[in-house]
Amino acid sequence: MPFATIDWDRPWLEPLRPIGEALVASEDWIEAASAMSADRGLLSAAGHPIRFMPQQFLPAGIVYEAHIAATGEVPTRQNLHDFFNALVWLHFPHTKRALNTLQAEAIKRSPSHQTRGPQRDSATLFDENAAIFVSDDGAVLASLRSHQWNAVLQKTPDEFFGRAEVILFGHALIEKLTTPYKSITAHVWTMKMAATWFTMPQQAKLASLDQSLASMLLEGFDNSAFCHLPVLGVPGWWHEQDAEFYADTDVFRPKRERR
Repeated sequence: MPFATIDWDRPWLEPLRPIGEALVASEDWIEAASAMSADRGLLSAAGHPIRFMPQQFLPAGIVYEAHIAATGEVPTRQNLHDFFNALVWLHFPHTKRALNTLQAEAIKRSPSHQTRGPQRDSATLFDENAAIFVSDDGAVLASLRSHQWNAVLQKTPDEFFGRAEVILFGHALIEKLTTPYKSITAHVWTMKMAATWFTMPQQAKLASLDQSLASMLLEGFDNSAFCHLPVLGVPGWWHEQDAEFYADTDVFRPKRERR
């Protein structure tokens, strides 16, 4: 496993670091992830315990998401992509279960699997590349959606994180950030939370966010729900965040007008 490529000092990995480092230090991280899942009582929507199993045990012809929904078993390979997937399951179990429910429902509606459909596509996009942008200020969220980058991002970390927080969710997104480059862009789900949320301990914040997010997703959504964020524009997440950095319109693109 290329765990050496993970720099746990990166600020975007801070919420995942304690459990992530514990998995890395274990003799068998897949078994360790299953043990952590059991300790937390994580269940699928059908009530099956969530367990991480080697990918080769996925029965032939069975769709990955359908297998998780039917058994609670998450097929897992020995790579960073699936390592981060397990890590997200351990931090956001309600949200992962909600996404799996949406995907499994879409698969049942299209048993031939020839057409994925918008619900399955949106759930997969969220699962792979989402970041959660939380603020207690609706104006900040509106500015993000309209790509007013200077208003949202050109702040000191203290100014920014006093009213906002960005939490990575998509495991493909997290994997890409092991070798960061300026243009990495997340599909962002915005959430307005009360100011008291920002004063909660980290574990309580994530648990509260997980519950609220799962409930929202189960109401249904499509790709229009997302906005975009070059994640290394988050204050303090990258070097040289000066005016020239944010003026790069190839990365920090202006809002495209709808026709």
